[in-house]
Amino acid sequence: MTAQNSATRPTPIAVQAGGHSTVQAGGRGGTVLALLGVVAFSLTFPATAWGLESFGPWSLVALRSALAAVIAGGFLLAGRVPLPAREHWAGLAVVAGGVVVGFPLLTTLALRTSTTSHAAVVVGLLPLTTAALSALRTGTRPPRAFWAAAVAGALVVLAFTLAQSGGAPSAGDAYLFGALLVCAAGYTEGGRLARLMPGWQVIGWALVLCLPLALAGSVLGLAAEPVHLTWHGAAGLLWAAAGSTFLGLYVWYRGMAAIGAPRASQLQLAQPLLTLVWSVALLGERLSPATPLAAGAVLVCITVTQRVK
Repeated sequence: MTAQNSATRPTPIAVQAGGHSTVQAGGRGGTVLALLGVVAFSLTFPATAWGLESFGPWSLVALRSALAAVIAGGFLLAGRVPLPAREHWAGLAVVAGGVVVGFPLLTTLALRTSTTSHAAVVVGLLPLTTAALSALRTGTRPPRAFWAAAVAGALVVLAFTLAQSGGAPSAGDAYLFGALLVCAAGYTEGGRLARLMPGWQVIGWALVLCLPLALAGSVLGLAAEPVHLTWHGAAGLLWAAAGSTFLGLYVWYRGMAAIGAPRASQLQLAQPLLTLVWSVALLGERLSPATPLAAGAVLVCITVTQRVK
C-alpha cells in the first residue's frame, strides 16, 4: 500500500447556484467501495453471534478491537504514515467512541437476548440517522426527493425487520437504539475526516487510539468470562476484527468521502436484508415469503437516492 500523507487533502467541491456546496460525485468507484463496506457490515451480526459461542460479550468486543488495531497499526507502520494533525484527534476520538467501541459493544450486548433479524432494525434506521446527522454537521441540504426516498426506504426496512422478529420489543432494544446513535455520529465524523485524509487512515488511527483500552479490556474480560473455543467462535472473532472493523470501515469511509455521507448512507438500506440472508445461510434462521418484496422496495429507494442530485 502506498504511503499517503495524512495532512489536509480536500476533496474537490462543487459550488451550486444556491450558495450551498456539496462533494462532487465520486462516480461508480465510490459507490462500489461503499457497497463493499455494506457487504462487510452485513456479516457483522452473524459473526458476532458466532463469536458469542466462544467468548463473553466484553472479551469478544475487546479482542475484536485489539486485533483490528494491530492490523491497522501494521498498515500505518508499513506505510510510514505520519501522525494526524492535532486538530483531527477530536474527530478521531468520536469515530473511535462510536464505531470502534460503542456500536460493537452495545450490539454485542443486545445479541445476547436478541436475534440477528431483530438487531437488524438498528441497521435499517442507521442510514436515515446518519444522513440527518451529516446534514446538521456539514450544513448540506439534500433535496426533498432524497429525503422522501430515504424515509420510505427506512420505513420499509423497519417494517420488514420488525415483522421478521414478530414485532415484539426485546430486552436488547435499549442497547440497539444507543448503538444507532453512537454509530451514526461515528460515521458522520469519519466521513468528514475522510475528506481530509485517506479513509483507511481514519479508521486506522481510530483503532490505534483505542488499543490501550482494548488490551486492558481483553485481559480483564478473559479473566472474568469463560472461554469455550470453537471454530465458529474463532471465525466470528476474526471476521469481526479484520472484516467488519478494519476492511469494511476502510472501504466504507473511502466510498463515503467520494460520494458524500447522505447518499452513501442510503446504500445501507440493503444491509438488513443481506444480514437476513447471511442469518439463513450461517445461523439457520428462517425468512418469510415477504423477503423478495421488501428487497425490491429497498432497491427502488436506493436507486432514487443515488439518482437524485
